Amino acid sequence: MHEMEVTVRFCETDMLGHVNNSNFFVYMEDSRIRFFNEVNLVGDDWNFILASAKCDFLKQVYFNQTLIIKSSVAKIGKSSFHLTQEMVEKDSGEVVAEGSSVIVQFDFEKQKSLPFTVEMRQRLEEHMPVAK
Repeated sequence: MHEMEVTVRFCETDMLGHVNNSNFFVYMEDSRIRFFNEVNLVGDDWNFILASAKCDFLKQVYFNQTLIIKSSVAKIGKSSFHLTQEMVEKDSGEVVAEGSSVIVQFDFEKQKSLPFTVEMRQRLEEHMPVAK
């Protein structure tokens, strides 16, 4: 599991005083990019596209709160994987949002998905939750 902390900035709140919903997708993206780097999925050539992104907002979040974004691989396909992201308020431990996305390895020249190598699949599998 990959974890990243983010502290809510004032500019990320809206006229209602809480974090605007669009910023949760920014947090998810930032965490996703750091996940790619940690798993060593990207080098000089970036060949991943986002096929789907979803977020369920469970609690309001406010300026200066710190969130921990926990990312893990839920499913691996031939050329895509599902990433789940749980956003937890650091002080209370409460889950404030849950996100998921589908990421596809893509051949931009041929304009079609590109199967994972055995090594990539192994690196992704290392970030799948262990069954209890």
